[in-house]
Parts: sequence; C-alpha cells; structure tokens
Amino acid sequence: MDYRRLYEFRFRDYDQGEREAVWTAITEDLFVRMGRPEVVLDPASGRGEFISAVPARERWAIDQMPSVTDLESKGVHTIVSDFFDVELPAEHFDGVLLSNLLEHLMSYEDIQRCLLKMHAAIRPGGVVAVLGPNFKYCADEYFDCADHVLALTHISVQEHLYAAGFEIRSVLPRYLPYSFRGRLPPSPSLTRLYLRNPWAFRLLGKQFLVVAAA
Repeated sequence: MDYRRLYEFRFRDYDQGEREAVWTAITEDLFVRMGRPEVVLDPASGRGEFISAVPARERWAIDQMPSVTDLESKGVHTIVSDFFDVELPAEHFDGVLLSNLLEHLMSYEDIQRCLLKMHAAIRPGGVVAVLGPNFKYCADEYFDCADHVLALTHISVQEHLYAAGFEIRSVLPRYLPYSFRGRLPPSPSLTRLYLRNPWAFRLLGKQFLVVAAA
C-alpha cells in the first residue's frame, strides 16, 4: 500500500500545523504519564508530531517514509526502515510510545514480536505507552481506516503487554477522541483543557492509553 498517498487522502482536510499544535499539547500530557522519560523511541513515527515535541534528552524516530529524516533538523535520531528490521540497542530507552501502531500489524503474533522487541530495548523500569483506537467504543468506524487490520481493546492490549513481560502500570480505556476526523479540537488550548478534565474522556474518548513497565 502507498501509505504516503493514503495519509495524504485521509488528512486532506486538516492543516498539518494544526495537527502539530494539538499533538504538542497531547505530548505534554503523555510525557508526564510516561514518567518524563529522558531517552525516547517512537518506532512508527509517521509525521513525527510526538517525537518532535517530546522534551526528552535523546529522541529516536523510525518510519518507512523517507520524510522521517526531516526530523533530524530538530535533533531527532532518525532511521528509515520497518521497525522490525532495525537492530535496537538493548535496555537503552526510558520510554517508548506505540501510537496507533498495533492495529496496523498483520497478526496477533506480530503484536507479540513488536512488544518483545520493545521490551528488549527498554531499560528495566522504563515504560511503553500504547495508544490506539478502542474497538469497544468505536466499532462502527474502526474499519473506516483502510489500514486497520486487528481489532483491539484496552483489555486485549493489557494481555498482550503482560504476555510480552511487561507489568501494567496504568490504564485509560477512554483517553483521546477517535481521530482528527472526529471531534478532537484543532486548538492546543482546548486540547489542554480537555486533557485536564478526565470527565470529558468519558464523553469523547474512544482511544485507550495503556502504560506498562519493563
């Protein structure tokens, strides 16, 4: 699949600058929930909205799109590759974000391969944060995305993480709205207001956030 064209079409009505501004606000919240990690990996970084905003001392981004190298100007170490093919340093990272990744893998065995690879790359006590659409709350629109393959919930992701050797630290069944095609406000100030009011998660949240320790 030509992912460049796919995402170009998917986000055709959304300004990239607005996406980055909203993700800066989201990243501030994620950074705290992940324990303020100093060395961070984003193994499927896409357009780099998270990894370019996270205030970590050392930042790594992996993506199959050559444009990931644009992040080098922001001090991010970039690798153009499928993350399965990258040899990562053992026990090196304090935090890894798997954002909207696992649902794109081809099998549940691939999820375990991914999580085991991340476990080996995270230092003891470091964390992985898994963010993704929660099939339990967005079944009607889940497969509107052409590249969604696996149906996952906050419960099944916890089982996957535990099976891969992680210890569950925190679980938000409802965290963010489903997507930028949904009701997530394109304003960083409104996004920060949303994130400061967990009661709003129960109204709008359709993505889970599960944080687990290595």
